[in-house]
Amino acid sequence: MPILEEFFLNDKVVFIAGDGGGHTVDLARAFAEAGAKIFIMSPRQDTVENSMIAVSALKGEALGLIGDPSDADSIVKAKEALLPIWGCIDVLVNNTRFGLNKRFIETTDENWSHLIDLNLGSARLLSRLIGTEMLRNRRGKIIHIISGLSERGLWNSAAFSASQGAIMQLMRSLALEWARFNIQVNAIGIGWTTSGKDLLINKYIPLKRGIDVEEICSLAVFLASNSNTFISGSPIYIDGGLMAHP
Repeated sequence: MPILEEFFLNDKVVFIAGDGGGHTVDLARAFAEAGAKIFIMSPRQDTVENSMIAVSALKGEALGLIGDPSDADSIVKAKEALLPIWGCIDVLVNNTRFGLNKRFIETTDENWSHLIDLNLGSARLLSRLIGTEMLRNRRGKIIHIISGLSERGLWNSAAFSASQGAIMQLMRSLALEWARFNIQVNAIGIGWTTSGKDLLINKYIPLKRGIDVEEICSLAVFLASNSNTFISGSPIYIDGGLMAHP
């Protein structure tokens, strides 16, 4: 992905957590292209390994750890691995998104609690435990990659939509609370990542196609860069116009 010079992140440390939508490897590659040092934490071994391979192919620096972003001990272990080597965390990218396609009346208490723990729990713990380092350094960028269902409703998706809306409000509240510490908190809201063959879904998208993952990555790099000094507390949607749809 071509990186504009003003978006370079030379020597910045980017902590990428999760495996939402399978884009973690692409995010790691994009941030490495921008010159950042990359730490990857994911519950999936292949995600960690493939992300590190992608960064290495660009002659970048990468560290990784298999861990659950919704588990505080895993995040603490990741910090203990990263900080002695690189000393700080400049950017947090939370890419944790687990779905549940189930009618609300059939969603059990266990289903609901588990999904909220995975999605909102990850956002809360990452923000708190990684944010602590940013507060100490009085600078940082936090980017939550969420679904457009944070503001839109969808049948059979009440639990997932609720978790995404909660992350949105967490993002907005922390953007206010941490502004005086020079910490910007934003969200990228994504729509459907469909192929050209998904005609039924594409018909509903105003721009008639799904998202290219590079569009997600380029926006994330911009939000993390020094070119962005004034955007905070904002959800930015990459959805082909879905949020404008009646």
